[in-house]
Amino acid sequence: MITNYLYAILSVVLVGLVSFIGVFSLAIKESVLKKYIGCFIGLAIGALLGGAFVHIIPEAFESGIGEHNVSLLIIAGILVFFVIEKFIHWHHHGEDCEDSGIHPAGKMILLTDGFHNFIDGIIIGASFFINIPLGIATTIAVILHEIPQEVGDFAVLIHSGFSKKKALLFNFLSATTAILGTIVVIIFGSIVENFALWLMPIAAGGFIYVAVADLIPILHKSSKAQNSILQLLFIGVGIFAMIFLAGAH
Repeated sequence: MITNYLYAILSVVLVGLVSFIGVFSLAIKESVLKKYIGCFIGLAIGALLGGAFVHIIPEAFESGIGEHNVSLLIIAGILVFFVIEKFIHWHHHGEDCEDSGIHPAGKMILLTDGFHNFIDGIIIGASFFINIPLGIATTIAVILHEIPQEVGDFAVLIHSGFSKKKALLFNFLSATTAILGTIVVIIFGSIVENFALWLMPIAAGGFIYVAVADLIPILHKSSKAQNSILQLLFIGVGIFAMIFLAGAH
């Protein structure tokens, strides 16, 4: 069983390293990156909505906790993240604007991603708890799911005022919550896996809230037809990536 735990820890570390996919943008000029940032935000919107409606919610409905409970927990997730963002806005407006300079959308994307990664860590740890092959398969599925979302998340952080280096650092720190999730499974065992089933719909609600309340309004700031078409195209790419990965899984 110790071998299973070692595999689990190594797997979530690998998942955390996926967050550094944004490092490729370091080679892109700042002006070029800002020009196409709306496309990458569109990708983040598609990945978040696809992740919620194609991956998390169907899995939650099949988990056995009850369709009524899943629906209520999704609504609860939306309201919880609404309250959290209200708190962030209060704190944000209480700061000196020059000292802050960070749009709340960046903080929200880190929060929801960290929460989701924590659940991923629980799922990966629980899979290795059953057997190693299942754990490896689950890890691959999580990594494939994370890649398009991490690219979009990085773009949102840049748009929100983070420097490229800080965006990479905070995105990585958000990803490390997966390690925490796996450690919790190692300590508490299958009890945590059952608890994670109730957290999944809340995470889905968070994804929906951030995509609709935070990111879509950013895209509305540009009214050019060409930009709107590109943004819609990238939203579609994010959604279809999630659909493809759901079919592959």
